[in-house]
Amino acid sequence: MEDIVDRLETVKRTFDNALFIGAGDATAQLTPECKVGHVTNVDLSPRRLPPDGIKVVANEDFLPFKPQSFDLIVSVLTLHHANDLIGALAQARLSLKPDGLFIAALFAENTLASLKSALYAAEANHRNALAGRFSPMATIQDLGGALSRAGFSLTSVDIDRVQVSYKNPKRLIEDIRGLGDTNILNGATMPLRREIIDDALMLFSKAGSSEQFDIAFLTGWAPHPDQQKPLAPGSAKASLRDAITDFSEN
Repeated sequence: MEDIVDRLETVKRTFDNALFIGAGDATAQLTPECKVGHVTNVDLSPRRLPPDGIKVVANEDFLPFKPQSFDLIVSVLTLHHANDLIGALAQARLSLKPDGLFIAALFAENTLASLKSALYAAEANHRNALAGRFSPMATIQDLGGALSRAGFSLTSVDIDRVQVSYKNPKRLIEDIRGLGDTNILNGATMPLRREIIDDALMLFSKAGSSEQFDIAFLTGWAPHPDQQKPLAPGSAKASLRDAITDFSEN
């Protein structure tokens, strides 16, 4: 949320009506420099909604708002659970007014890579088989393409890689449960036996007891005729080859 606040403070726009998804009480971090007016909070869990203000129980898969309702939509660490990522992004775009801003933070790429590796190895040793236990994590290229396919313009995607060390590996499992990021995949899954979890945590400890969380930040704007347009191919007035040659010679 601090990162999102920093981004909003640099935008020279006023957002009279804003929608925050999954932010909870973190909307209290908004500063006057963010220039955010009325805030509507959305969450799938009523208990995570702040006590005051406009509150709606919903998620990105089914946003219950009229088209062009908001100047700003912010999604905080919930979008990676969307059943249809592009569809959820498209709903957000339709809910934005023309030239409205969309910002999302979601887990991506190599999030929980160490635990995944340890768990897969432990399960293979005990069962000689693997089961799907983690939500799929998109790459930065996938997310950029999803924004474009959903109809956003002036898109950008960047990743903040956070490395967390654990003195007690069981705290990682507690953190995952606290985030609500345990297995949500549809369909029956073989239960994890205690010995498999213990072996996985042992392998995790031997590998350094460090886990990575890749937080991708997506930014896009609802199209508007007055937005800047990319230059047409072939319209450049300077040669990249000449620039590289001049730099090498100097």
